[in-house]
Amino acid sequence: MAHLFVLRDEVVVRAPLERCFLLSTSVEIVECELRMHPRQGRTSGLVQHGDTVLWKGWKYGLPQFHQSLIEAFRPYSFFRDRMIAGRFRSFEHDHAFDVLPDGRVRMQDQVRFTMPWGLLGQFVGVLLLAPDIRRLMRRRFSLLKRIAETEEWRKFIPEP
Repeated sequence: MAHLFVLRDEVVVRAPLERCFLLSTSVEIVECELRMHPRQGRTSGLVQHGDTVLWKGWKYGLPQFHQSLIEAFRPYSFFRDRMIAGRFRSFEHDHAFDVLPDGRVRMQDQVRFTMPWGLLGQFVGVLLLAPDIRRLMRRRFSLLKRIAETEEWRKFIPEP
């Protein structure tokens, strides 16, 4: 049985719920932090239910790919992307949003993944991937917070 890694993080943002949700669906913002590039499926703009994105790039000195499906999508409270092809045995990323009593928005992420290769995969997950994914989650939240709380959000969300 493969070891299930579960990583959680959250940030509180002083911005409207809709803005926080939409920024979290931006392919361009994910690309900034992931340091991989969208090559197929939704390659720009905001992901929606049923979209796929094929990410390609280099990590750890090796070519990588990760194809995600947006399998759950409830604006403006939740969405999930799930790996449908890639290096992990399984990978799911939940994004949840709620408004606090003072009007700020809490954004919560949970990443769940398993590795192939038995004990070797578990070793790689513990020593390399889990810490790297935690750093990526923190950088992403920091970037989203900065963009949402300034006028920079206008670059990523189209005007109605």
